[in-house]
Amino acid sequence: MTMRYKPLGNTGIEVSALCLGTMTFGEQNSEQEAFAQMNLALEAGINFFDAAELYPIPPRPETQGLTETIIGNWFKVHGNRDKVILATKVTGRGDANSGVSHIRGGPRLDGDQIRQAVEASLERLQTDYIDLYQLHWPERRTNFFGQLGYKHVDDDGVAIEDTLAALQELVEWGMIRHVGVSNETPWGLMAFSRLAKEHNLPLVQSLQNPYNLLNRSAEVGLAEICMREQIAFLAYSPLAFGVLTGKYLNGAKPEGARLTRFSRFARYLGEQSTLATQAYVDLANKHKLSLTHMALAFLRQQPWITSTIIGATSTQQLADNIASMSVTLDDTLLAEIEAIHRRYTIPAP
Repeated sequence: MTMRYKPLGNTGIEVSALCLGTMTFGEQNSEQEAFAQMNLALEAGINFFDAAELYPIPPRPETQGLTETIIGNWFKVHGNRDKVILATKVTGRGDANSGVSHIRGGPRLDGDQIRQAVEASLERLQTDYIDLYQLHWPERRTNFFGQLGYKHVDDDGVAIEDTLAALQELVEWGMIRHVGVSNETPWGLMAFSRLAKEHNLPLVQSLQNPYNLLNRSAEVGLAEICMREQIAFLAYSPLAFGVLTGKYLNGAKPEGARLTRFSRFARYLGEQSTLATQAYVDLANKHKLSLTHMALAFLRQQPWITSTIIGATSTQQLADNIASMSVTLDDTLLAEIEAIHRRYTIPAP
């Protein structure tokens, strides 16, 4: 198995085709388990780690920031900060009912809050700089996290150019190197690109959005923008919260699994998603592949995908995800995947 690398937008940085997702660190994974995962990832050639000030998931005041703290402790123990392209995120807009009001009393993407956020992240991560600093979700009211049925709201909050200006200061001070966004829409991504160019502010170098066999909505709009604007697409939830391993079929609830423990993540467990998952399981079995490997290889073979964010709750799961690098899907199998996709086009948002 050989790790592959791609450019991170126009940063001049090369990142691994697989990125280690860390949102389980401090909740489903202890520090010792997290250390083992990071060691394994680095040994396998993964040089790209993704975190967030919000993590671990689900967000709770008692655990907020633990993920970054664990990563910082690992850097301190191993002295290997220079071996990792480190990405983290500032929490998007939140209010009293958002579930994230414990972060700065209700997070906003203005200059004061962004500066507070990055300073706290740097302290927890025990580093002087962050390679890729991402906006976790938009400031304005729009569709993300599976929300359907767009409803326009004029209260868009902090202007995009003001957020970019705050990020520009952090770049100038050397606290962050590059800027990315997450859970963005096509309009939002183009607005960031246009305003950055108009005001000579930092260009968005990456987009981190969901993409998997059950949710291929990013192919419409976002894929073209990323290719034409040279923005790195970072695919999260590539296994649809574990649904695309097949382990939840027939009503199964594996002990300790994310969707067993946290019902809030059930967006990929609807009737159409279950039917589609079974079809993909049958197809993988037909080709003597695991569904995990087929699902991850499919994403890696998309030319507009820069890196796929894999998360695990055990080193065994992580090793299996990494092993997908040795799998290449041929044209016949890709055509069969498309046939299933036509039957169940986007079964989960």
